[in-house]
Amino acid sequence: MNAEQVAALRAMLAPTSWLQATTSFAAALRASASRRSGLLLVGTADEEPWHLSAHLDDESRYAGLPELSPTLIRWAPAPGAPAHLAVGIDQLAARSRDRTLLVVSQQTAPAELLYRVQDARRAGATIFALDSGDADLDDLAHEALPVRPDAPVSFYAAQHLVSMAAGEDTCQGRRKAAGPAARLARILDRISGPVPED
Repeated sequence: MNAEQVAALRAMLAPTSWLQATTSFAAALRASASRRSGLLLVGTADEEPWHLSAHLDDESRYAGLPELSPTLIRWAPAPGAPAHLAVGIDQLAARSRDRTLLVVSQQTAPAELLYRVQDARRAGATIFALDSGDADLDDLAHEALPVRPDAPVSFYAAQHLVSMAAGEDTCQGRRKAAGPAARLARILDRISGPVPED
């Protein structure tokens, strides 16, 4: 999903409360990462959030927000992996002090992940959860965005909405979010071409 597709999705969601939910979650994530010492990102052993990690890293560069570039916490880093891919789950609690931890899990979080998140919270991390309505994980989180099966977007699309919104900060003059009408006008221009001037 590219930026234009995300913009089209946001335009369609503008009349719903769901766009506001993703925007609020992303703004809180950005603010927490900025106040603290950066962002940690973890998923499950079966599904590490590589895709979201890459998009947050892109957004951090575009918006000039280095604190949004996440450290991906991995369950089983390969021996000799580059430093940015070598942070193992055993280091999570030690790295969590004064950090923001975003937990991404489409499935019910396994007990081992919940224990690790609880340890990180005890160590001082602020916990954010992007999940499918996992009550146990949401209870551990300071902020949660559940993407339930009846949500108007897929779990995959929600990650795009969150990462793009996290890079937007109209209050500090960084990349500004276009309003729904402006986004829709640009989308229509791409489909049909601009209206000719008289």
